[in-house]
Amino acid sequence: MEKTRLKKVDRLIQKELSIIFQQNPLPEYNNILISVTVVRISPDLSVARVYLSIFPSDDSEEIVEKITERTGKIKYELGKKVRNQLRKLPDLKFFVDDSLEYAGKIDNLLK
Repeated sequence: MEKTRLKKVDRLIQKELSIIFQQNPLPEYNNILISVTVVRISPDLSVARVYLSIFPSDDSEEIVEKITERTGKIKYELGKKVRNQLRKLPDLKFFVDDSLEYAGKIDNLLK
C-alpha cells in the first residue's frame, strides 16, 4: 500500500517538474533540452531525488548547479501546482541522469 503512494507521488512530481522546466527555461541556456527522467522520493516523503537528462550533455554538471541554485523558485512553482495533493512538499535534490550516455558506450563496446 505504501509503495503505491510513493509511486503516485513520484509520478506527480515528475509530471509537474517537467511542465515547470518546459514553461520556465533557463535564460542562459536557450538551446538546451531538460527532461525529468526519474523522481525517487524517500519513504517519509521528505526528500525527492530528481534525475535530469540534459541534451546536449556538454555542460550538464554546470546546468544542474544552476538549477540547484534556483531550487527555491522551482519548489515554489511546484508547491503552487501540487498544493491540493500534498500537505508538505519534499526537499528537491537534482542529479544528472547519464543512463543514455552509458547505454551508448555499452552499445559502442558491443559493436
